[in-house]
Amino acid sequence: MSEIPENDQQMPLVSHLTELRSRLLRCVLAIFVIFGALFYFTQKIYTFVSAPLRKFLPDGATMIATDVASPFLTPFKLTMMVALFLAMPVILYQIWGFIAPGLYKHEKRVAVPLLISSIILFYAGMAFAYFLVFPLIFHFFASVTPEGVSMMTDISSYLDFVMTLFLAFGVAFEIPVAVVLLVWIGIVDVKYLKKIRPYVVIGCFVVGMILTPPDIFSQTLLAVPMWLLFEIGVLCSSMVTKRGDHEEDEKAEDKQDQPPATQL
Repeated sequence: MSEIPENDQQMPLVSHLTELRSRLLRCVLAIFVIFGALFYFTQKIYTFVSAPLRKFLPDGATMIATDVASPFLTPFKLTMMVALFLAMPVILYQIWGFIAPGLYKHEKRVAVPLLISSIILFYAGMAFAYFLVFPLIFHFFASVTPEGVSMMTDISSYLDFVMTLFLAFGVAFEIPVAVVLLVWIGIVDVKYLKKIRPYVVIGCFVVGMILTPPDIFSQTLLAVPMWLLFEIGVLCSSMVTKRGDHEEDEKAEDKQDQPPATQL
């Protein structure tokens, strides 16, 4: 008996492409709607994002703009990125709506919590970077500034720096989701993850060393949460059944999808 995912209507390729285009347009529309609502506050948004650095600038020092258009383009660029981050739930929902018809019921029961968790963890990673990591990093940079050198950061360079860290911490906080997906798909199992735990701890500290200033406190501040998130992923993976171990459920669903036999 061939296995047919729930609600799969064997749509032709053109119909799939049309649906994909409509969902992509909805994603773009959501980004521009949020951007339009935030455009008036572009300067205030940049002021808020730059607050962790400005707090540690020396007395009389300010941030600078080396390009003529930077005072306008940099807050504009930041607002567009903020709109993209805020539209992420809509984007993921559209992705889910596109792939959901090809999933079985038991697959949806796993996919939906992973989708919600990925959104929450991404925002949690960005908040962790802003409220905890940024103050430590900029305090360190300010403390090691050589005597006679005035710390005056360019606003464009600052934006590129913090956006990189926002993305890095947002992705790093997706570790539990990635671990559960690897176990669910069948690439690894929980026993193997427990076996490589020492290597994971070392890897977390290596990543912390790369993404943070060269002091042990900042490195530990990133490495320890990453390791804890890995342990959470291992714990959640022990409660997830490997995909493909639901043959009886799939056959039952296929049987339900078949039309009833006509009586003579």
